[in-house]
Amino acid sequence: MAAEPFKVSVSEAEIADLRDRLRRTRWPEPEPVPDWSQGVPLAYAQELCRSWAEDYDFGFADRVNAFPQYRDTIDGLGIHFLHIRSPEPDAFPLVLTHGWPGSVLEFLQILGPLTDPRAHGGDPADAFHIVAPSLPGYGWSDKPTTTGWGVTRTARAWDTLMTSLGYQRYGAQGGDWGSAVSGALGEVAPERVAGVHLNLGSVAAGAFDDPTPAELANLEAEKEMQRTGRGYSAIQATRPQTLGYGLTDSPAGQAAWIAEKFWAWTDNHGHPEDAVPRQAILDEISVYWFTASATSSARLYWESFAHFRDKVTAPSGLAVYPRDITRPSRREAELRFTDLRWYQQLPRGGHFAALEQPESLVEQVRGFFRLVR
Repeated sequence: MAAEPFKVSVSEAEIADLRDRLRRTRWPEPEPVPDWSQGVPLAYAQELCRSWAEDYDFGFADRVNAFPQYRDTIDGLGIHFLHIRSPEPDAFPLVLTHGWPGSVLEFLQILGPLTDPRAHGGDPADAFHIVAPSLPGYGWSDKPTTTGWGVTRTARAWDTLMTSLGYQRYGAQGGDWGSAVSGALGEVAPERVAGVHLNLGSVAAGAFDDPTPAELANLEAEKEMQRTGRGYSAIQATRPQTLGYGLTDSPAGQAAWIAEKFWAWTDNHGHPEDAVPRQAILDEISVYWFTASATSSARLYWESFAHFRDKVTAPSGLAVYPRDITRPSRREAELRFTDLRWYQQLPRGGHFAALEQPESLVEQVRGFFRLVR
């Protein structure tokens, strides 16, 4: 393989088209409830889209282009990835994997501290060489044209990528789909993967006859998620193509589809921007819009949703954030992660840990990999 340097670019014509589409949005009537219980309120959707068209700097390309990027063909598919080598000679290789509705942009705040801890007040012994690929069908990776690109095949592609870069022993880290891919990576390449650290430990709640109060709370949260929060995944796992027509054609639809998750899954006080700045939310929405990846990203659910909780036997670490989708106890986590060596419950944060609590996530990653690097 021969990776080629890559830069993200967005043309003025593409921006003008987006603004025109936003101006011509046909809005629905307001919700008949005083909260987010039916989805994104009309007033917030309109304000977010107004801001996207009028205030947003469209600088997401510049923000990601500040880091070295490449594209390479792996298993017949073009894969985009960041590759930041640490200035520390003994740095440990680490592959970071994002999820949905994320992208490699969510890692931008943690790349410096992870690769160059000396420059960020940390111990140089904790340095990493970072590889952060865009999932197949996401961002600037190619969209698969055949079925089969699920979690396991993606994990094998990541192993091929890491070895092609000269990394014969490395670690893996991720949340959301990145947690599933990272866990699978330890299974497909156990001789090379030293350990996996996850900031989403999705497990089956209610496994014990003597549940603790925290486990009961987690079970209730799981039931509420099933009752009110699983609609998006049911659609993406069963009818991604049908969903994609609306999201690919309507920027307002794409914005609302993603922004709702920044409300539902973050540690906020009722408003998504309590937890994540509007610019960061619009950065993520812009990645999906300008790459037209609503449909191709949703297909990962169709491919692999049934395997999201597959067992992980590699040395594992888990950071549990209090507003994440699932918040397992240690003994619940150990049912899935059979060699759990690091488990910590954090006081603040949600599903998008790298965006919400970057310093906390950096410390969690450093702490776990001190045990296995």
